[in-house]
Amino acid sequence: MAFRKSVKGTAVIASRSLVAFYGLTQLTGYREKQVNVAFQDELPSRQAQLTASHNTQEFDVLTVGGGATCSDCALDVVTRNKMLFARDDFSSGTSSQSTKLIHGGVRYLQKAIMKLDYEQYMMVKEVKMVYFPFNCTFSTVCERWWQLPYHWAEIKMYNLVAGAVTLELFPMLKRNKLLGAIVYYDGQRNDAQMNLAIALTAARYRAAIANYTEVVHLLKRADPEMGTERVCGARCRDVITGQEFDVRAKCVINATGPFTNALWKMDDQKNPNIYQPSAGVHIVIPGYYSLLDPATSDGRVIFFLPWEKITIGGTTDTTSAAFLN
Repeated sequence: MAFRKSVKGTAVIASRSLVAFYGLTQLTGYREKQVNVAFQDELPSRQAQLTASHNTQEFDVLTVGGGATCSDCALDVVTRNKMLFARDDFSSGTSSQSTKLIHGGVRYLQKAIMKLDYEQYMMVKEVKMVYFPFNCTFSTVCERWWQLPYHWAEIKMYNLVAGAVTLELFPMLKRNKLLGAIVYYDGQRNDAQMNLAIALTAARYRAAIANYTEVVHLLKRADPEMGTERVCGARCRDVITGQEFDVRAKCVINATGPFTNALWKMDDQKNPNIYQPSAGVHIVIPGYYSLLDPATSDGRVIFFLPWEKITIGGTTDTTSAAFLN
């Protein structure tokens, strides 16, 4: 059965392959009980990975992209004879440029409490990151007395910091009207490392994956039932060597993030845009401690996060055209 087909080639993903083994070791017990697919301990080279794609007559699924969505697709359908291609390196785009917070936390908790939304509460409670978690400390500055119980109700008070101590931690703050701050904790993870762990896990389940491989155009064949042509694979180019080759697949998944429209139009130039790219900006400042602005002038939440001995602040979200790094 196609579901049980597998490919013998896997790939080493760039120079950061070793960092994923932290998460992979925790998968051992789960995979043996839940997944009936051969799991290999060694990762073949990128060239061996590409050779596997050349020697496979047809894949069940070809996924184009190199971010978390694409890697997750690879892991999900790895037992269906699957190939994954990324034009650049894995996590070179959106999946390495997030605010580093786990999807959840204060934004969803705020909705759960203020709007009595049980589903939002369960999202915060149940969706926990198993791999690469970090404790992230925030301080919410309070300038009015009513903000103390208000923010306490939002984020569950862990500690109160007096105004003088707050100024010692954050000397750039305005002194007037400063009462103090509330300290709380949220979850943080390395987005690129998480994506790499997913991709490597898929590879070790014998999915064929390759970075620095771009799609030149889509392959098509006649569909007698529909009376039209359907996509049956892609013409690909090894960005490093320039070599082009065909990869045939029963299904092609477009997981290219901000470049979704470009691949979509390879199928038909008349296809309308189905994706509106947006760009976010983070500012980088010195520091080791973090602030949270729970209500900006336009109603958003802005985080100032500790990350690798610096602080990143953001993010914005504005309409933008897709562009390469």
